[in-house]
Amino acid sequence: MLQKHIIVFLCLIGLAETHPTLAQNKPQTPLSIKKAIGAIQIDGVLDEEDWKRAMVAKDFFLKFPVDTALAPFQTEVRLTFDEDNLYVSFVCYDDQTPDIVQSLRRDFDYGSNDNVGLTLGPYNDRINGFFFVVTPRGVQMEGTVSQGGTGEDSFNSTWDNKWYSKVVKYEDRWIAELAIPFKSLRFKSNLREWNINFVRWDIKRNQSSTWVAVPIQYDEGSFAYSGQLVWEDPPPKAGSNISLIPYVAGSSSVDRETTPTNRDQDFQGGLDAKVAVTPSLNLDLTINPDFSQVEVDRQVINLTRFEFRFPERRQFFLENSDLFGNAGFPESRPFFSRRIGLARDSSSNIQKVPIAFGARISGSITKDWRVSAMNMQTREQLSLGLPRQNYTVATIQRNFWKQSNVGITYVDKQSLGLHLRDTMKYFYKDLVKRNERSEAVLNDFNRVLAIDTDLLSIDNKWYMSAFMGKAFDVLRSDHSLAGGLFGRYADRNWEVFLGETFVEENYNSEAGFVPSYGVYPGQFNTFGNIAHRFYPKEKSVVVMSPGVMVTYTHIPDGTITDRNVMFNYDFRFRNTSNLRFGYGMTFQRLTSDFSLIDEDRYTSYLEGETYEWGSLSVSYSSDQRKLINYQLQSSYGGFYNGTNLNINGQLNYRYQPFGSLSIRYDYNDLRLPDNYGQEKLFLLGPRLDLTFTDKLFLTTFVQYNNLADNVNLNARFQWRYQPASDFFIVYTENYLPGTLGSKNRALVFKFTYWLNL
Repeated sequence: MLQKHIIVFLCLIGLAETHPTLAQNKPQTPLSIKKAIGAIQIDGVLDEEDWKRAMVAKDFFLKFPVDTALAPFQTEVRLTFDEDNLYVSFVCYDDQTPDIVQSLRRDFDYGSNDNVGLTLGPYNDRINGFFFVVTPRGVQMEGTVSQGGTGEDSFNSTWDNKWYSKVVKYEDRWIAELAIPFKSLRFKSNLREWNINFVRWDIKRNQSSTWVAVPIQYDEGSFAYSGQLVWEDPPPKAGSNISLIPYVAGSSSVDRETTPTNRDQDFQGGLDAKVAVTPSLNLDLTINPDFSQVEVDRQVINLTRFEFRFPERRQFFLENSDLFGNAGFPESRPFFSRRIGLARDSSSNIQKVPIAFGARISGSITKDWRVSAMNMQTREQLSLGLPRQNYTVATIQRNFWKQSNVGITYVDKQSLGLHLRDTMKYFYKDLVKRNERSEAVLNDFNRVLAIDTDLLSIDNKWYMSAFMGKAFDVLRSDHSLAGGLFGRYADRNWEVFLGETFVEENYNSEAGFVPSYGVYPGQFNTFGNIAHRFYPKEKSVVVMSPGVMVTYTHIPDGTITDRNVMFNYDFRFRNTSNLRFGYGMTFQRLTSDFSLIDEDRYTSYLEGETYEWGSLSVSYSSDQRKLINYQLQSSYGGFYNGTNLNINGQLNYRYQPFGSLSIRYDYNDLRLPDNYGQEKLFLLGPRLDLTFTDKLFLTTFVQYNNLADNVNLNARFQWRYQPASDFFIVYTENYLPGTLGSKNRALVFKFTYWLNL
């Protein structure tokens, strides 16, 4: 007993070192689960006999800020099940230190709230699964895990489903009791082992701990470091599992930028359906989907030559989206779901294109085979010059070894009812192209076929990824390849990665994301990074990491067009703050004309011109546990033939747990010679987020961008009156910055209801 108290004391002051008697739970540690013999009440009181007879997952080990000691405040986990639900109980030992729960909003910011949860791999493939998390205030968060949980991109919290929880606080602990319906999971009934781990984030002490010990350099949700949930009694056979999610929506809008002023009112309905074809294979259907409740995009000031990639926020496109979204490399994604139902008008503003219907089947066929296929049909949109269009994307993936896979992806975009005689009606830029004889040719289809391979070692140290894709359209099939090879090594002290990618001139993926298309006549990229991590004995610093990153780009004739070298030094502190210093050197030889600000007002940069510059940067993120915290990043130095001072970041105030006020800012002081432009560009985005209860939310977001000469207001009220069922009211308005005169405005309501059959 005395030895245990000594170890806990050392953990509390952050001085505990590796101790030969400290037993870690290793990967594949078994945890048995038995079927409940009685009823489980989700009340946060563990007085049922089944909890007393359940095996206990205990001896949680610290993962951060050190990974060499038992957690000073331990956690105990128990599991049981019946025919309908998987039950999980957490006993989180604690003291009277106030919890940090920033708001009552579902799908909270994981890294900024005290919480406890589990990662669950029902396919037992150590690659794919789910996570369920709850805070001491009972706020829920759930999502999907892909790519073995190897990094932040492997976790998608936008997946939404029904489950239930109750949290009760005591003086020396808090208890969370969860009921996860089997109908909310995808699993194979005949598998008697699942991957599982439990994670607790104690943000008020900046400590994370896990049941199966995870090295500090890896994500705590990594399936490489998970245990095995062993079913003593088999999981239930899946019965019928059908969910219907109808909606009704109405809107009223006024557009004063048209002559005469356009006033419009609309009322519509639609339906989503989820049908479990098998316990691990799901069919999603949508008819006349509406995404009016989706949060607006955060505006950016883009001073590059390349298109900015905004994130997908629409729920239908997100489940099992990793199969589509991770195909290819960042320079050449065969599929990007925002190409469906969204298009840019002649002023480069994103406009909605109505979707008529869609279907997607996704999930696991067996332990080793995973599949996803989707078909979406958009309606004619004459204001944008678009005909009806059909999109098909399909991926089949084969898992092998422990955490590796190979996948084939096919993407097809087809314009329907398109004729050359209709070019005045259908005038969107991609629909008609010119061949080598300058003849007009209908571009009525675009297709991509791609193959991807990911190899990951069982301990996460080695990772390799390879990709090859080919595009097809009506004009050209030559010089239409894209591909790449990437490798990474990461251990406790070193991270090294190297890669090579290429995109040929005619590789055009209209339903994908190829930011260099139209900028380069084909490109070859070589990149590498090396970083060293060390863990000083100073109490205030967790890890320091110097590093260097180098990238080269050349075009097919061998001419180097881009060279970037970045030196940085990172500090991660025990109080949750982070600091980075950097110095970058940039060289560019332009392969096309472009304008930084406005080509009608300022001189453009021309093809063939070369520029070289250097810049200093510093970024700092303050202690996120404070009620007032901030992120600040600044850089200053050369920029093409002038200079630029950039200051950006965010200031936050938290009124725990009922809401927060934040202001996002981005300021650029461009000083370019002659008539290239001297401008002060800035973007301000105040945001008020109120969570009256864990079911009532109000978000108000204002954005002012002087480059776009617009002020945007978006206010969204949400009432989650039942699990996964919502009522929304959304108001949006755009104003003239000088007078705040209204350009246009719209008021929308939407009512959704989740019905299980």
